[in-house]
Amino acid sequence: MKNLILSGLFFFLAASAFGALSVEGTYQGKNLYVQNPMDDEGFGYCATKVTVNGDILPGGTNMGAFEIDFSLFNIAIGEPVFIVVEHNDGCKPKILNPEVLLPRSTYNIESMNIGNDGKFIWSTSGEQGKLPFIIEQYRWNKWVTIGEVQGKGSGSKNNYEFVVTPHSGENTIRIAQVDHSGTKRPSKEVKFTSAVSVVTKTPTKVKNEIKFISSGKPAETRYEIYDAYGNIVKKGVGSSVNCSNLLRGVYYINFDNVNEKFIKN
Repeated sequence: MKNLILSGLFFFLAASAFGALSVEGTYQGKNLYVQNPMDDEGFGYCATKVTVNGDILPGGTNMGAFEIDFSLFNIAIGEPVFIVVEHNDGCKPKILNPEVLLPRSTYNIESMNIGNDGKFIWSTSGEQGKLPFIIEQYRWNKWVTIGEVQGKGSGSKNNYEFVVTPHSGENTIRIAQVDHSGTKRPSKEVKFTSAVSVVTKTPTKVKNEIKFISSGKPAETRYEIYDAYGNIVKKGVGSSVNCSNLLRGVYYINFDNVNEKFIKN
């Protein structure tokens, strides 16, 4: 019995003397590089075993730095990968370039169409990781984000759709992606002319409220209000805006597809 307890204790201590470093992502065609220090006793290197999606990396880890070559595992670009680096306790290997597993914006537009009703449909190919598609509408002399659709991330053809809330007149729409590099990658633009009536605001001099009107009736529209210094003070979608808490002075308002100045009394 005593021997069994001692044996169990030895197993527990041996198990606790090891650790594991893991990283996951999407294979983008580049390999990982691992810095592998000596273990704390100085008799060998820190990493003891590496697995990729459960398969052991051939060649061993008995060197100061090594490469995880994904071509050895027949992994296709765009496939998910999960890497585990087992190592001795008291030391820790370092993965030098984990960013190569982050998804990149690689989509190609196969088709892109939008109807006068605002139904926006597009298809892509070449996606190598799940990144959201940002839907943008050009209004008020700038690109405005109006929605987001999660990308499917596969390399095959993917189909997407989004319903755009149009403003009056000609509407210009595009999609964009931003990957780990922080660079926005926009698509080409598509245009359509909506049947939405022109929206106006009232009154000219504002005291408590701004109302939006189209064809003599209250009309919902997207809006932004800026103060004289260019700071945004209100934004949203609605048929009216409560302005009672605004200080007196000059303001600028974006609504429908126009920019106007107004005085708050």
